[in-house]
Amino acid sequence: MRIALGIEYDGTDFLGWQRLTHGSTVQGALEQALSKVAAQPVEVTCAGRTDAGVHGRCQVVHFDAPVEREMRGWLLGATSNLPHSVAVLWAQPVAEDFHARFSARSRRYRYTVLNRQVRAALDARYVTWERLPLDAARMHAAAQALVGEHDFSAFRATSCQAAHPRRCVLAAGVRREGEQVIVEIEANAFLHHMVRNIVGSLLPVGRGEQPVEWVAELLAGRNREVAGPTAPSSGLTFLGPRYEAHWGLPAEVSQ
Repeated sequence: MRIALGIEYDGTDFLGWQRLTHGSTVQGALEQALSKVAAQPVEVTCAGRTDAGVHGRCQVVHFDAPVEREMRGWLLGATSNLPHSVAVLWAQPVAEDFHARFSARSRRYRYTVLNRQVRAALDARYVTWERLPLDAARMHAAAQALVGEHDFSAFRATSCQAAHPRRCVLAAGVRREGEQVIVEIEANAFLHHMVRNIVGSLLPVGRGEQPVEWVAELLAGRNREVAGPTAPSSGLTFLGPRYEAHWGLPAEVSQ
């Protein structure tokens, strides 16, 4: 039986999603927990890998269960064996041809900037601090140049292993909520550090150091060296993928 899970995690203390031999990862912790429930090895496939320090609101994974367990058993059994920074939100059977990565139509990220004179204390693990005032409306206007299918080389990490730099951004928005400036981007897929590099180029626009048109110029120029710096990982959260409704997944990941 193929099973899909929704996973929530605080990525601060992990070296990222992908299993490694030399450090703690979200995938490693999840597979270890599921293996205890199954009493034999379990491997999972995720919708989208996240980097060190990046959080997950509803990561989706699938695995082929080697034994029969009730969905409640996978849900509560796995969560009880996970560190407090990771939890299984839901578990349900899916069709055998469902694939957490390849069945996803899009993926969504949120980047949160705390924009005030003093740094964060309570939310320090989940935001990036910017002391200088940001104009969210200017940042939003600049971000609209990203919508559509483009070559995103200007916002691609040098270590990126993707076969090509073209991605299709379905929506990009920036808004202010009190002391927070929130950037949200949805795309069919993302390059390595793509969102953090985009945010790093939107911040100078928000501070008034660059014109609104600068992001469009960077996109057209395809030169990572002249774009903004990579924003810190703490502010980035993978909201989750989106799937077609016929897969029958929870509303938060369905279209």
